Amino acid sequence: MTYFLKSQSMKKLLCNLPRFVLWIAFLLIIESYVTLQAQTSSSNNSSKAISGKIVDETDLPIAGATVQVKGSTKGAISDIDGLFTISSEPGSILIFSFLGYQSIEYKIDKVPQTIKLLPKVDELDEVTVVGFAKQKKESVIGAISTLKPERLKIPTSNLTQALGGNVAGVISYQLSGEPGNDNVEFFIRGVTTFGYSKSPLILIDNIESSTTDLSRLSADDIAAFSIMKDATATAIYGARGANGVILITTKQGKPGKVKISARVEGSLSAPTKRIDMVDPISYMKYHNEAVLTRNPLAVRPHTDEKIASTIAGKNPYVYPAVDWYNELFNDNVFNSRANINMSGGSETARYYVSLGISDDNGIMKVDKRNNYNSNIDLKKIYVRSNIDIDVTKTTTFSVKFSGNFDDYTGPIVSGNDLYRRAMATSPVLFPKYYMPDENHTSTSHILFGNAGDGNYINPYAEMIRGYKQYTNSVISAQAELNQKLDFITPGLSIKVFASTTRNSYSGQQRSTSPFYYSISYYDKLTDTYTLRELNPNGGREDLDYTAEGNQVSSSYYYEASLNYNRTFREKHNITGLLVGVLRENKSGGASSIQTSLPARNIGLSGRFTYAYDGRYFAEANFGYNGSERFAKNERFGLFPSIGAGWMISEEKFWNQDLKNIINKLKLKGTYGLVGNDNIGAWNDRFFYMSEVNLNGSGANFSWGQDFERNVGTIDMIRYRNDKIKWEIAQKMNLGLEVGLFNIFDIQFDYFTEYRKNIFGERQTIPYEMGFSAPLYANKGEASSHGFEVQVDANHAFNKNFWLGVRGNFTYATGKYEHVEEPYRPYPWLSHIGKRINQTYGLIAERLFIDEEDIANSPVQTYGEYMPGDIKYKDVNNDGIINDEDIVPIGISSSPEIVYGFGVSMGYKNFDISCFFQGAARSSFFINSKATNPFMQMDFGGNNLNGMMQAYADDYWSESNRNIYATFPRLSTTDIANNNRNSTWWLRDGSYLRLKSVEIGYTLPKRLTSHLGMSNLRIYASGLNLFAWNRFKLWDVEQGNDGMQYPIQAVYNFGINLSF
Repeated sequence: MTYFLKSQSMKKLLCNLPRFVLWIAFLLIIESYVTLQAQTSSSNNSSKAISGKIVDETDLPIAGATVQVKGSTKGAISDIDGLFTISSEPGSILIFSFLGYQSIEYKIDKVPQTIKLLPKVDELDEVTVVGFAKQKKESVIGAISTLKPERLKIPTSNLTQALGGNVAGVISYQLSGEPGNDNVEFFIRGVTTFGYSKSPLILIDNIESSTTDLSRLSADDIAAFSIMKDATATAIYGARGANGVILITTKQGKPGKVKISARVEGSLSAPTKRIDMVDPISYMKYHNEAVLTRNPLAVRPHTDEKIASTIAGKNPYVYPAVDWYNELFNDNVFNSRANINMSGGSETARYYVSLGISDDNGIMKVDKRNNYNSNIDLKKIYVRSNIDIDVTKTTTFSVKFSGNFDDYTGPIVSGNDLYRRAMATSPVLFPKYYMPDENHTSTSHILFGNAGDGNYINPYAEMIRGYKQYTNSVISAQAELNQKLDFITPGLSIKVFASTTRNSYSGQQRSTSPFYYSISYYDKLTDTYTLRELNPNGGREDLDYTAEGNQVSSSYYYEASLNYNRTFREKHNITGLLVGVLRENKSGGASSIQTSLPARNIGLSGRFTYAYDGRYFAEANFGYNGSERFAKNERFGLFPSIGAGWMISEEKFWNQDLKNIINKLKLKGTYGLVGNDNIGAWNDRFFYMSEVNLNGSGANFSWGQDFERNVGTIDMIRYRNDKIKWEIAQKMNLGLEVGLFNIFDIQFDYFTEYRKNIFGERQTIPYEMGFSAPLYANKGEASSHGFEVQVDANHAFNKNFWLGVRGNFTYATGKYEHVEEPYRPYPWLSHIGKRINQTYGLIAERLFIDEEDIANSPVQTYGEYMPGDIKYKDVNNDGIINDEDIVPIGISSSPEIVYGFGVSMGYKNFDISCFFQGAARSSFFINSKATNPFMQMDFGGNNLNGMMQAYADDYWSESNRNIYATFPRLSTTDIANNNRNSTWWLRDGSYLRLKSVEIGYTLPKRLTSHLGMSNLRIYASGLNLFAWNRFKLWDVEQGNDGMQYPIQAVYNFGINLSF
């Protein structure tokens, strides 16, 4: 590459090479045309003349298509109308071809009047990326879903947000919209274990990556995106594939002239839904009622004079009426993204390089009196370089480099916590800050409002009192050498692969200590006040500095594989693969001696496939892995899998009439075992070793005067267990693939899974045995099952109009088969047979009517309660409401059903698409304590919760004794009876969301060519635009904790350029 760039003459040659090629091709076509015409005119009388028309996929004529007699130089070329005429001997075969289209062959006596040529597809459209290899799509029998990269291009810099509903088998949900904390949680085929690890393995160019690494990946750089779900697809990964595998391959260069593509986007982001709060006047009235309804003799916190003065709009510092949300947050924020990539090369060397940048901002406001910005500003830069070099005709050397670089600035308190504190602060207790009184006119710091002794949370002060910063860099480098060994036997090759990844983190924060004030005296006549400083010795004006430390983690990965792929007698295809891997991880910022040690594992995997005549398929895989976490007798595990497939539509009895309707029909089935060694916490690495603290504090011995002398004791932290072993997943999959009318592509899979050896703490060991640390064992078992359907359809009606529809549906559920648990007196208290993510709680019958109702009801043991508080059902009929009355209620805390559907269409140069995402069969509890007005939350300081408008709209009161009101009787203290998880707070988590919409216009080629571009497209798009659901308080996808940074709706404008 260096030589070519430095050689000016070679650069000129490369620049002019496309012109030379076009001229030569033109001359060759003319020559071929003259020669073929001469041959046609001189053919003898025994030749058979054939005429017809050649068209493309939209039935438009193709001019210049070649018609050639197979095995000879005789041929013809279609004219401007696609018409051709050719003569040949009976029994000969004609080949129809054109540049950029797939060739097709016909016997001369079976040539149709109209020959349709289809465009050539990219190699990755014809194959599926599987573990350590690629397979032809028709031969794949594992449960592998592929996602087209263009479907991942949504207006966000976080790729994980594009997964929900986009592909069958992926269960996902998003809890927060805070930049840097907005990753989507996702599982493959649901939650199938109650063990420690539930997340899938993510591989980007064969490098094990985190969810954050995936979120930073640009959709523009992705060539193939595969989700591997069953044992045949994942067993080859052995210890890492039990929870499924996401396998991503980035783009590589192709021979040809340089291609440059760029994409630039700018967008406005705003919360999908804002929680409505009552106005300050109503807040005071309801607060008074909350105090008096529990104690009629109590003093009202807000006097009539205060309420009247606030209504009159008198001095807002004396009579504050603060909308904390509006004081802290903007309505929307501008974000931007850009990507540019370049590819090209020769037959010998090819390259693909890309650079991207995004700038995501928070919705927090900035105080201009500070000389710093405390709003969230997350800048992300990513680079990628993929180079492939054909060293010889049989040797290819590839080098890949990638880097993700995050620069974050944000408030000391996270965006999630700021949002919670804004919702949990009284609007009438104090203002966000005071204007100086006559004693503080020369004060340089901000006079933040507070109350009492200054121990209340002022969310505005928390937001602007400083900022924190961090930089995070993830750099990966890999090298790969492929060597064909055809000189030994055709189809044999070897590959050697090595990679390293370095993750570096450095953080710091700079903060002040706010000065808090309250009003000590107010002169109503002059409308002036005197301030009292609440923390004169606790405030600080200057920014201090706190280092969060530097952490550097690294990983090394080595792989060697032997590959075999050969077809015998045109019908028997055999492939083989043998892979050895070695992996080492070094953790930065380790907190214990166990985590400070390098983590290593080793594995040997293999695959064998056989295909006969494109009809019958068989496959066997195995993974043999070793893990450092287990004792020698349990260290290695063997995880085999088998599968078979039958392409019924390729059978001879499947005639053309059937193929015109059902063009594809395939059955497939797989079964196998997959292992998981990621059990227990990371601190529990070596289960076969005891952990002892020789200077513990569990039972100190003290003596001397005033017992001032202490000697630590020996504390047992963990007992060794040589029998801890692999968690094993037994997976079965039955699949059906159907193609209809050459338009619809349908895939259906039914799957089951049985997990055994699930790691967990022993629950049946009596305390009397004297163990001082928990005991663990592989005692758990769980099962899961479900099905998934995916439908794709695309059709071009003519050259101006095309239409595509797609949809997918996934149902997955799991349950406990066995779990060690203490004695349960009632069957509903046991987890066995219940869903893995089952929600549990009391059954709420209604609200108590009056004291007589309370007296005639079973005793509830969760603290005091009154009429208007929640009444629970006595499930076991023992006359007492306690934890023995807790039963399974609702469905699952994570969705058991996810689905998505969309449509896209184009007319001439316009295109439009929309996509809907949905989830069903999920339940969650409203966090009753966090949403209860006037309550105190644990924020490290005092607070009084705000009041949601929904609470004010429907709650029990003396004037509204509705025993089925949405919310119980008001209170200013924690009424433990009402804050239990119960059906009263249970809500349906189902929703349907308009996930994305995009409309675009591509400029005509005649215009872009004048601008020196090959393509120019402008578009407008949106994300998370609208949702339909029963729950109305906040965005239902956030579940029970809507009191945090909201999910963002995005309104975007972008432009695509290609050169």
